[in-house]
Amino acid sequence: MLVRQVRAGLRQPAASAAKRFFRKLLKGLRYLPRVLVTDKLASYGVAHRELMPSVAHRRSRYLNNRAENSHQPSRQRERGMKRFKSVRHAQRHDLLRPF
Repeated sequence: MLVRQVRAGLRQPAASAAKRFFRKLLKGLRYLPRVLVTDKLASYGVAHRELMPSVAHRRSRYLNNRAENSHQPSRQRERGMKRFKSVRHAQRHDLLRPF
């Protein structure tokens, strides 16, 4: 019983963060999307049901690949910058490389 109470207490902040995230996304749009594609995080389902119940929510394993691959070049740059000793060296390296 104690484990359930702790899990319920931890789920609320994640759901409220997901609601804030969806509100920020919807603020920039001038229309309501037909389909919402997310990964399988449970808090996205909670936020979807409360904010956009009429929108179809797809959580398939392969549908999110487009979003993940779109920011892959920046992830590669971050991985390369881990080896630098200072921020100046990382900035110099980032300026010399094309995006």
